[in-house]
Parts: sequence; structure tokens; C-alpha cells
Amino acid sequence: MSRTTVATIHLGALRHNLARIKAMAAPAKVMAVVKADAYGHGLERVARALDGAADAFAVAAQGDGLRLRAAGHRQRIVVLSGPDRASDIAEMQRLQLDAAIHHESQLAWLDGASSSRGPLRVWLKVDTGMHRLGFPPERVAEIHARLSAMPGIDPEVGLLTHFSESEEFEGDETRAQIRRFNEAVKDLSGPRALSNSAGVLGWPEARGDWVRTGGLLYGLSVVPGKSGADFGFRPAMTLATRLIAVNWIRRGERVGYNGTWTCPEDMPVGVAAVGYGDGYPRSAASGTPVLVGDRRVPLVGRVSMDLITLDLREAPQAKVGDRVTLWGEELPVEQIAAQAGTISYDLTCGMTRRVLFVEDDS
Repeated sequence: MSRTTVATIHLGALRHNLARIKAMAAPAKVMAVVKADAYGHGLERVARALDGAADAFAVAAQGDGLRLRAAGHRQRIVVLSGPDRASDIAEMQRLQLDAAIHHESQLAWLDGASSSRGPLRVWLKVDTGMHRLGFPPERVAEIHARLSAMPGIDPEVGLLTHFSESEEFEGDETRAQIRRFNEAVKDLSGPRALSNSAGVLGWPEARGDWVRTGGLLYGLSVVPGKSGADFGFRPAMTLATRLIAVNWIRRGERVGYNGTWTCPEDMPVGVAAVGYGDGYPRSAASGTPVLVGDRRVPLVGRVSMDLITLDLREAPQAKVGDRVTLWGEELPVEQIAAQAGTISYDLTCGMTRRVLFVEDDS
């Protein structure tokens, strides 16, 4: 286990982030989005840390709702894609899950829902411009009436939408989506839920009754050029490993697969025990920052399955066994994501089973 890449999950950071979201979004309630194994941080771990503080949890699949109920969580749990087949309805009623309803096929299944199992809470999803899931605005009043009249459905029907580019704080599309949503639901009863994480940051007019926050909960940002810390959030994951070799490589020698990087002078090159087999992005380019101890050094050459190579000229005292931080509080994951041509969510969700997860309550 000594070479295992370690992901430390900071439970105190999760609690701090949720408290900050609640303060920013007040008086709206907060659905803590824990889909995709809590963005790679661990579903049960994150839910346990936030139990009693989150007003609800939001998941992508019914199976995650089952896991949360099995772990003893009694908060509302919203399944953001709703039932996938007719037989899911009874199980959702049994587990007391909320279901997002976004397609005609689901309405047919709900017609057969038995009231004897207790009313199913539902959220009517409005497609205001994302064009993935949801009913068009002109059909919302009709669908709302149908749902409200179904005997197996809770008469309080929630209303939600999803923004396609809310990280563009000056953009016209989110403003248009807010307008379309408000026009579609203006005469309807039920709680409103519009904002995702970027919506909470940049669109105060879209607070609604509930917000659904994922990235901010984990201290992550998708705002170009900004980290979660820039908005007062703390990263909930630190990914680290160790140097396992320091080699002296001559000027003109090439490093790594296909020799994509050439030493400009005689220099020390470090080898760290992490690679795409752990979830570190293979697409990370030469120059991607890494911390060796407290010194920032660049990755050089290609990321391989188990190893990365580092230019140690700025850390000449580095030695085998030194800690190597891939991302964390001192090295925002957003910077690595930018170098890899992706977003921070992709990196934290990409941790593999080879990574050792540990918890830190600070």
C-alpha cells in the first residue's frame, strides 16, 4: 500500500461549503447534489458529513437513493432523472424518494401508481433551453394539472429547470431561461428550483424555493479562470502521492513515452507514483503544475498508467519519499483541469478503485 495514491476527503470543508451555500441562497432550501458517488468523494461519506444540515439530497439514479436510505438518511432525496421504467414507481414510493418527471412515458407509468403505498412526491421538469430532459414551456400547465390529479401523486408538484451556461454571469441565455421558466409557471402552485452551483454564484434572481448545488459543495468551480477558493469555498479533496525516483538526465535526452519532452539542460527528473490508472488525467500537458513538498514544479512528458515525470530544477533538494500533491488547497484542481482540457468535476469523479480514500475532519 506504500505506493498507493491517496485521496484525503476533508469533512470540515464539506460542512463549511454547505453552510456558505445556505447563507448565499437564503431563504431557499438546499439540495446537496451527491450524484456520481458525490462527485467522486464517496456517497455515504459525504451524506454522513452533511446529515442534518442538508435540506435534501439529490441523486441521478434510484439506486443511490436506496443506498442513502440503507445508510439511515431520512432527508428528502430527489432522483433527478426520475423513474427509468414503470416498476420503479412502487420502489420510489417504498423508499419515499422524490421523482423528477420529464417525459411523456413517465406520465403513463404514474397513471398506474397506487395511492396505498403513499403519495409519490414529484418535480415537473421544464425544458427552458438545455434541451436534454423536460417538457416544453407551453405544455407545463397541462402536465402540472395531470400530475396534480393523479391519486398516487402528492398534490404539491414541484417545478424545476436546469441552466445550460449559468457560469457565464453576463450571458443572455440564462437570463432567457429564467424568463421562460417564470412565464411557464407563473400561475402554478408548488416550490420552484432553478439554480445549480453557478446559478447560486451569479444569478441571485434565480434563487427560487430550492437550489441544487453539486460543485460548490466540494469546493469546485466551473467558472473560467476561477477556483472554488476564489468564491470562499474550500476544496474537499486532496490528491497526493510520493516521489519514487529522482534521476539525473542529460541535456537533449527525451522523457517518457514517445519522447514528447526533451531536457533543455542536464537536470533532475522526478518520478511520482500516480497515473491515469489512478484517475490522474492522461491529457495533462507538459507544464501542468505539481507540488513536491511546498515547491511548485511542472509535469514533463506524457502521463502513463502508473507514473508521471517531473522537472525538479525548482526543487533541487527533492528526494525519494517526498510528498507530491496533485491537487488540493495549495494547488486548485481547476488549474490541473484547465491544463488537461476538461473541468474539475471530471477529475474528482474520475478517481479509480486503486486510490486509497481517507477522511480528515478538519
